[in-house]
Amino acid sequence: ILYDLRELEDAGRIPSLPIYLDSPMAIQATAIYAGHPEEHDEDLARVEASGARPFGPKGLRISRTVDDSKRLNNTDGPGIIIAGSGMATGGRILHHFLRRLPEPQTTVLFVGYQAAGTRGRLLKDGARALKMFGQDVPVRATIMVSDSYSAHADQAEIMRWLGGFTQPPGATYIVHGEPDAASALQALIAARPGWRVEVARDGQLVSLG
Repeated sequence: ILYDLRELEDAGRIPSLPIYLDSPMAIQATAIYAGHPEEHDEDLARVEASGARPFGPKGLRISRTVDDSKRLNNTDGPGIIIAGSGMATGGRILHHFLRRLPEPQTTVLFVGYQAAGTRGRLLKDGARALKMFGQDVPVRATIMVSDSYSAHADQAEIMRWLGGFTQPPGATYIVHGEPDAASALQALIAARPGWRVEVARDGQLVSLG
């Protein structure tokens, strides 16, 4: 996300805004990526060769502590907050939601999967209020979703990977994904000769002997 924001800035497609990285895991992961340029692909190498920081938009500010995070609630004007957790089940995002969801000028952009029963899923599905901190928080913000950042293999990628097997395994279990998507993948795999596949049930025990 930081890389894309910097690219958009450099191309003049978005103005330079304060960008707050407010996630301990994201801060650490970004430091690891930035600290190993020998592992970067051609796009990152090109940016680094130009002297730019690939993960460094001009307005980037790091919120390392909980107090840093809470102070963002006192900021006004345009800005971008990148915060966890991804499904809004906990973490720093909840304080931002409490402050920002009632504001019509707020946009919430989800870039990850939102599991059923989570606050993130409720927002994605159009909830007009969200319960947190013992109160019902009205949702006047615009809610948007991008599926472009998923690190999970999609159906086509999984099928290509399975195509590399010289022979089918004894059994294949699908343990992740929405029920309809899991059933569709099961049918695709089962159509291949010799493959035995099922969608695992919650709590199911399987003998691998």
